Amino acid sequence: MALNLVWLQSGGCGGCTMSLLCSHAQRLFAQLADAGINVLWHPALSEESGAEALALLEECAEGRQPLDILCIEGALLRGPGGSGRFHLLSGSGKPMTEWVARLAARAGHVLAIGSCAAWGGVTAAGVNPTQACGLQYENDHPGGLLGAAWRGRGGLPVINISGCPCHPDWITETLMALALGAFGAQDLDSFNRPRFFADHLVHHGCMRNEFYEFKASAHKPSDLGCLMENMGCKGTQAHADCNTRPWNGDGSCTRGGAPCISCTEPGFEEPGHPFHETPKLAGIPIGLPTDMPKAWFVALAALSKSATPRRVRENAVADHQVVVPAVKKTGLK
Repeated sequence: MALNLVWLQSGGCGGCTMSLLCSHAQRLFAQLADAGINVLWHPALSEESGAEALALLEECAEGRQPLDILCIEGALLRGPGGSGRFHLLSGSGKPMTEWVARLAARAGHVLAIGSCAAWGGVTAAGVNPTQACGLQYENDHPGGLLGAAWRGRGGLPVINISGCPCHPDWITETLMALALGAFGAQDLDSFNRPRFFADHLVHHGCMRNEFYEFKASAHKPSDLGCLMENMGCKGTQAHADCNTRPWNGDGSCTRGGAPCISCTEPGFEEPGHPFHETPKLAGIPIGLPTDMPKAWFVALAALSKSATPRRVRENAVADHQVVVPAVKKTGLK
């Protein structure tokens, strides 16, 4: 029996939908259908609109149409004054927050698509005049629109597929696992993110790892070196598999020369410093690798820098390879 899926877009840019469509888009619906998932409605992809779409959503909200998976993209706008009337679902006269709460009460599983839906994200930054929040979190605090105790009919809390935008495969693999009945509470981390991507760090598989090992750092955006020491990269702290599962098979932020801004984590949107700068204390980066005590890092960095090969040192501050690896016999038989 097919699982019915409804996707709503709330307070956000629609970037997670764009990310999804930029990867294997030509087979998206067929891929989901093959897994037994029927997309009842998506605001950007479905033919139904206007009264037809509202009637479908009302059927789901009242329980006349089974709703197995509810995907919410974008933050939930509770303002002004908790009324939710900053964002009305077009044509309905009702706040999107009301629609989401009604539909979530009927859904087997609810997925927060992207960091805005998970934590509030960019939409909740600054003074947050719209009172934006996530589905079940407000920044890193449990609660959000649905409340910390909320559970779907399937017994799980909101599944937070965070990221800005989130990787398309994180969405489809989670949906596939749910369709197979192969996804449970043990598959979620402490922030209710799917562990298949959240148990990794962006640092894993980074093409700049040799520069990191020798602490050979970039000093400007075009440099080839490690982006952690000077350029604000948080890849050693960010939970995601971006560099072992690159976008469209080839791209990631660090591969493109941009630092990882840790967009899968709550509060990434307000780091307290420019994204492209690394805050330091006594010359030591404040944001160190998640598993490494500060004293160990300092000792390792000093040793690594003293042993840096000329090739690594010079290439780190160039925009192209200026010293190539030496050619010599390995001595292996």
